[in-house]
Amino acid sequence: MVAVLWGFAHHMRGRFAPTTELPSMMTHRDNLWKATFAERFGTPDCTHLVRAPGRVNLMGDHTDYNGLPVMPMAIQRELTLVSRRRGDNRIRIASADSRFPLRTFELAGELEPFPAGDWGNYAKAAGQALAQRYGPLMGFDAVVCSDIPMAAGLSSSSALVTAVALMIVDLNDLAIGAPQLMELAAEAERYVGTRGGGMDQAICLGAQPGSASRIDFNPLRLTPIAVPPAWRFIVAFSGVRAEKSGAAREIYNERTRECGEALRQVAVALGAGECVSYTGLMSGAPVDELLTTAERVLGRSLYLRFRHVVTEAARVASAQTALGNDDVVSFGELMNQSHLSLRDDFAVSCAALDGLTEAALDAGVVGARLTGAGFGGCVVALSTAAQVERVLLSLEQACYAAGGHGGELGDSLFVAEPSGGASVVEL
Repeated sequence: MVAVLWGFAHHMRGRFAPTTELPSMMTHRDNLWKATFAERFGTPDCTHLVRAPGRVNLMGDHTDYNGLPVMPMAIQRELTLVSRRRGDNRIRIASADSRFPLRTFELAGELEPFPAGDWGNYAKAAGQALAQRYGPLMGFDAVVCSDIPMAAGLSSSSALVTAVALMIVDLNDLAIGAPQLMELAAEAERYVGTRGGGMDQAICLGAQPGSASRIDFNPLRLTPIAVPPAWRFIVAFSGVRAEKSGAAREIYNERTRECGEALRQVAVALGAGECVSYTGLMSGAPVDELLTTAERVLGRSLYLRFRHVVTEAARVASAQTALGNDDVVSFGELMNQSHLSLRDDFAVSCAALDGLTEAALDAGVVGARLTGAGFGGCVVALSTAAQVERVLLSLEQACYAAGGHGGELGDSLFVAEPSGGASVVEL
């Protein structure tokens, strides 16, 4: 196997270094890939592999689509895509998971979606965006294999969009830099109907091993912050699926609209003009002053949405300082504050997530919060290395001993390892 890595511009290979886990990962999954590829496409021969990690967000939910910073980290769970170049513009994509049927489409600048919620729409999202930008493109046959828990708020869908985009870029020898691809992939995913931000695609492509990243927008930039060796971030699934492309989509999109309207009204009240951004607003006045104005001019619901956005952005800055200073107590308290804000001000939590954060705190974690968009999915909790095994055992007994969480326990409760970003490998 010869590793060829996708670079900051494609012709400058080496931007995304492969993880040291790649050879063992390939050995472990090789038979599954080959069997599925041979079954669907007549031969086990593949030429390229993309790996795209999932992510857990540590601080800053529902701030990215408002242009404000976030702090996620990539995790060891990942989606892999193995492929073989075709001689035409068709993509045929299969899954090693039999629940997801083969999907076929031709790369074009205007693609009719599959039915709402269909997994193939995430592949179409990447294909349409790149075809619009770069014109006629060659397609591929591919098999997807993933150990990122689905609909758990860990960015399995964005990993698929990113993996397909990377494969198209590599096989067509497109010259596109990382920030440009991050932004293109974020815009592409809106094809499925969710008006999200750019956090997931940026961390999937730009994560550094051993680090979380502060991500700022307009312009997009990533600042890695090393995770202290004694910190452990525990991911725990609530048992409620977070289907952003399904039932929760309208609520998610309504939050986006509410945030925009709240910004407009506060900006006008402050004389900043309707075109000012949240970033511009926060750079011009302290949070307390913004909240005083917002409480005066906004109705109750819009005020709460506004309060979450600006205080959450401030928590990201404080969390960056705590992480850099190895201040585990302060970071944990910020996580607790964030969850309360997501629950009370932004109204995206649910009983299962609230109960799981309480169980984690009872088990002895330093802090806990929902992670991702909410409406279900996972909680992320901060522990120390000295306490993590006791915490895991306590959570297993309190929340998972009776089953009902679906699948293997290891998909519902695990320690997240800060991992590197996406890569392309020639097999």
